[in-house]
Amino acid sequence: MKAIFLDRDGVLNKLINRSGKLQAPYTLLEFELFSGVEEALRIIKFKGYLAVVVTNQPDVKRAWVSRESVELINNEILKRLPIDDIKICYHINEDQCSCRKPAPGMLIDAAKKWGIDLNLSYMVGDRYSDIAAGHVIGCQTILIGDVDSGNQGSFPSPDFRANSLIEAMKFI
Repeated sequence: MKAIFLDRDGVLNKLINRSGKLQAPYTLLEFELFSGVEEALRIIKFKGYLAVVVTNQPDVKRAWVSRESVELINNEILKRLPIDDIKICYHINEDQCSCRKPAPGMLIDAAKKWGIDLNLSYMVGDRYSDIAAGHVIGCQTILIGDVDSGNQGSFPSPDFRANSLIEAMKFI
């Protein structure tokens, strides 16, 4: 089995500008899929990949959004897209958990659950922390957009770059 691991916010759906900072949507009213996402997911499924969302949602722990709101958005994603699984990390950096990207815990958990060959899989994200999570376990990586430009730090470079999920399909 092979998979495409997808970050949620900034890859599947648009980010919200709050006081000059791009953040995840907090309500269904704020939630909006990017153009081409439905088509990209059809291609992913046609090519025989599992589609697994792996998303950091630290704003729940920060009490900026409720867990129920995050789950409502995830349920909307499951309703509208052929997603096989959603893995969520609610921790913040200070928790030092094994699931919050750049740690690969969510990807490893999904691989165990679904029997995924990580070397045949891809991690697609809009941040270098997404790329690092995929890189450490042997996935090919694709960085979407330029939200995280200039913040590479010590993170590895992506294998590919694209402006959108649909554009990323040419690498898969």
